Amino acid sequence: MKLTNNIYTFIIVLLLATYSFGQNSTAPEKKESLITVLENIKKKFEVEFNYSQEQLKEVSVTTPDFSTSLSNILLQLERETKFTFQQMDSRFIIVKLKKGVIVCGFLKNKDTNVPIESATIQGLTNATTSDENGFFRLQISSPKELITIRHISYKTIQRISENFTENGCGSVYLIQQTESLSSVIISNYIASGISKLSNGSFTLNFKNFDLLPGMIENDVLQAVQAFPGIQSTNETVSNLNIRGGTHDQNLIKWDGIKMYQSGHFFGLISMYNPQITQKVQLLKNGTDVSETDGVSGTIAMETAKNISTTFKGSVGINFTDANIFFDTPLGKKSSIQIAARKSINDLIETPAYNAYFEQIEQDTEVAENQENIINSDKSFDFYDTSFRWLYSIDDRNELRLNGIFVSNTLSFTETLVTGTIEDSRESNLQQKSFGAGLYFKNNWRDKLFTTLEIYESDYKLRAINANLLDSQRFLQENKVSETSAKLKLNYLYNDNFSINAGYHFVETEVTNLDDIDIPLIRLLLSEVLRTHAFFSGINYNSNDKNTQISFGGRYNYLDKFKKHIIEPRFSLSHTFLEDFIVEAQAEFKHQNTSQIVNFQNDFLGIEKRRWQLSNDNDIPVLTSKQLSVGLNYQKNNWLASVEGYFKEVDGITTQSQGFQNQYEFTKASGQYDVYGIDMLLRKRLDNLNMWLSYSYMNNEYTFKSLEADPFASNYDITHSVTSGITYSYNSLKLGLGLNWRTGKPITMPVVGNEISNGEINYEQVNTSRLEDYLRLDFSAKYAYELSERMRLDFAFALWNVLNTNNQIEKYYRINSQDTVSDIQRFSLGMTPNFSCRLYF
Repeated sequence: MKLTNNIYTFIIVLLLATYSFGQNSTAPEKKESLITVLENIKKKFEVEFNYSQEQLKEVSVTTPDFSTSLSNILLQLERETKFTFQQMDSRFIIVKLKKGVIVCGFLKNKDTNVPIESATIQGLTNATTSDENGFFRLQISSPKELITIRHISYKTIQRISENFTENGCGSVYLIQQTESLSSVIISNYIASGISKLSNGSFTLNFKNFDLLPGMIENDVLQAVQAFPGIQSTNETVSNLNIRGGTHDQNLIKWDGIKMYQSGHFFGLISMYNPQITQKVQLLKNGTDVSETDGVSGTIAMETAKNISTTFKGSVGINFTDANIFFDTPLGKKSSIQIAARKSINDLIETPAYNAYFEQIEQDTEVAENQENIINSDKSFDFYDTSFRWLYSIDDRNELRLNGIFVSNTLSFTETLVTGTIEDSRESNLQQKSFGAGLYFKNNWRDKLFTTLEIYESDYKLRAINANLLDSQRFLQENKVSETSAKLKLNYLYNDNFSINAGYHFVETEVTNLDDIDIPLIRLLLSEVLRTHAFFSGINYNSNDKNTQISFGGRYNYLDKFKKHIIEPRFSLSHTFLEDFIVEAQAEFKHQNTSQIVNFQNDFLGIEKRRWQLSNDNDIPVLTSKQLSVGLNYQKNNWLASVEGYFKEVDGITTQSQGFQNQYEFTKASGQYDVYGIDMLLRKRLDNLNMWLSYSYMNNEYTFKSLEADPFASNYDITHSVTSGITYSYNSLKLGLGLNWRTGKPITMPVVGNEISNGEINYEQVNTSRLEDYLRLDFSAKYAYELSERMRLDFAFALWNVLNTNNQIEKYYRINSQDTVSDIQRFSLGMTPNFSCRLYF
């Protein structure tokens, strides 16, 4: 019994000991203020500490075991803190911040995850800037030191240094500081690098851009045609139709400079160098109150906004041009980018060059002339140069200068053979653009900043046509000179609200010249219009970022006409049920310039359109109203988007719409009304990306002085489908895309009664259509890494793989036999292109 009791006692004691051990082992360690611990050490070991009260006041440590030695206690404190405890003698100990302790991180854009370069990271005593990867290091002087991160394009943040070092050099996300507070709501909208913003606009970031079928380089104005609702009825980038509008109704800006020319080869390729153009914003509706013009849409191109810290560049060549680009720092606060392109047909005529040249000369005086006149020595040349200079005056002030110069030149020799006598004269055509802009931004108090934007934009189209039969020279010129100054103020009231306001002045001068030497006829018309505008808007962003609203208005005064125009603007984006986004945009806009066609042989028939300034009479000021509502669904790499819209544009003229029927030489003004729906379906599977877009449009003219009832617009593309698939594997990218649309409306002669009273007897206007358009494109790109800093890219594209013979234009003329002939223009056939580019 005694033995049993002893066993029970032993078991109880053992259980109690085990429980006690378990309790002690899981009990949380006690934390105390470091200053309190030092005071206890001071009493225990009779020592004195020399330290900064400010540095240590918020530092806590585990309560040390005072039964151990002083050296062990000090070693424990060193391990738990950023301080060293240096014993000067047996009594005095100096507490200092450990040498070499730094904070570090990678700054990134919260919406796009793109590294943020040239941000200022500042502590109490030291400061640094982030590099091109967004990385920074900063030596600190206090564990509780307040670190300020500031960039003129992002919201300033402040963080305690401890927050940087707990997880090593982690990512620090900054929110872009924009006037509209717009953020990305859909990434990879069609392909990588394409995003949809909360204000309804789209951005194309070419730094992260994927491959699009048919393209070897990032041609801006070709790329935007991948979006539903945007197409070119004749395959040129100088005839982009956004939701049924004409190309002249698009506001095209390059780094804030309005441009009046779009392409090389008179529209077949974009004139904006893809190496220096990094980002593009596309708006169909919901334009910011600070912008004017572009009653149909806006395409705004931007260069990089970060100051480069290292030199980088590239050289390349393709079947149309050779080009060069470099980006170099000019000290720590400045950098410059320069890009240039030049056609290579002086050295070699490639298949792509020949195809482009044949396309632009179709049905023009360049291709065929009058009887007994032979055209020869045809030559074409183009080049462009552009630059961007950035200067960071300090962390609150930024200066940017931009410039662009573009030239297209076409010439040929006309020879008249009369018996044994030959008479030769040269005809030529020049198209040039120049733009220069200044941008100054000041961040006053992190919440208030102002920007000043000034630009000068000049455009000139000049043609000399030699008429050998009449021994006559015909000179035509069309010039546009525009000066703009805009002052914007933006106040970020808090994280939810911002207010923007400003003043905008625009002076536009348009000059047209027609000059004939025999008989002497000279008609010169130059007009100037000045516009003053005041604008203001309010932007709201909910705390959960699910709701964003922008609304405001713009007041415009056209001094020449004493005309007042008020333009409200609105944009809404709301996320619900996590995966659904509903959108709505509305806007009123106006425009003072348009392109008209006087005769089909204007400027040798190559460029038939000339810019004309509104006169508030037979060429009215264009005004537009537009409303759109859309719904997006995004989940598990699926994206479905649908948007309906209605747009009304008033003040159009028959001369601006490209009629080639009974209204070709009629002068009348009217309007067009268009409603439609844009849809997109996209799916991503690892390295595979697939999309399908569809657009439906009903676009009708109303010219009350011509027709009692509305009739189909010349740009009424009822159905349009674009689909594509891209595949990426390591350094290889492949893309295949299909484009199909219904034919554009045309007017045919009455069958069996084609001519009446010496003129073509047309059927009702635009009641027939061209055949459907179909095109299949292919692209491939391969990147080969030569070294850490050098890369070689090869790209191949095949435009119109099926060599489809697509009609893009058809009209009628009475020939020399007094019968009606149809004149047709066709799209590009199968056209290969190849490029090679070295990055360094």
